Amino acid sequence: MAKKKKPDFSSPVLAEALEKQDMAAVAFALRHHPVVVPLASAIDRDKPTATPDVWMYRQPETARLALLLFSNATNKPAALPPFVGLYDGEWLAAFLRTYGDDIETVFFDIAGPHAMQATPDELLRVLALEGGAEPATSAE
Repeated sequence: MAKKKKPDFSSPVLAEALEKQDMAAVAFALRHHPVVVPLASAIDRDKPTATPDVWMYRQPETARLALLLFSNATNKPAALPPFVGLYDGEWLAAFLRTYGDDIETVFFDIAGPHAMQATPDELLRVLALEGGAEPATSAE
């Protein structure tokens, strides 16, 4: 009986883009490679079509939400729930179209090593670009 391979909860292409602090490279990584998303609970493997319960940070002062995304599950702070999922840019774009009005900001690798921040609108713009075109602006 073959051993089941554990999923690799990382995106080296996204990690490299974050290291360069290059939003065009981040956009490319998000369109073509997975991103690690923290989940509030484990994924129900018996219901493959179930929507994941994405964990987001609610700012106490404003009650606005921040979506935290990671290039590697090891970059996720231990204080967050232990569950993660790997999702592609199509999923991220759909999620931001659905919940983006409630999300104030999106942080990548918030605890490092190369954190970046963008607004949901910026990410929707760069995810919509075809053929790897570079966005006109970058996020800091």
